[in-house]
Amino acid sequence: MCLAVPGRVLDIEERDGTRLATVDFGGVVKEVCLEYLPDLQVGEYAIVHVGFALQRLDEESARQTLELFAELGMLQEEFGDPWAAAAGQAEATVAEEARR
Repeated sequence: MCLAVPGRVLDIEERDGTRLATVDFGGVVKEVCLEYLPDLQVGEYAIVHVGFALQRLDEESARQTLELFAELGMLQEEFGDPWAAAAGQAEATVAEEARR
């Protein structure tokens, strides 16, 4: 499933002519493109889908949505467990090396 998830803008920078933000999604931090919301500022919330900030959102709505997603396990489903993913990748690499 691919959700549109609310996140809080932590930092904004321009890279190669594109505005990018570091966004916190309830503890998971990702890089997001701000081309659809060029006036979004640090500290504001936005709905993000597939790496693009699509709509500004008030803080209370963002918090409620993140809490609901967390309760339903949807954030884990959307973002996965980065430690488990890294461990799985390491196991695959070791298995590949063993086969050589």
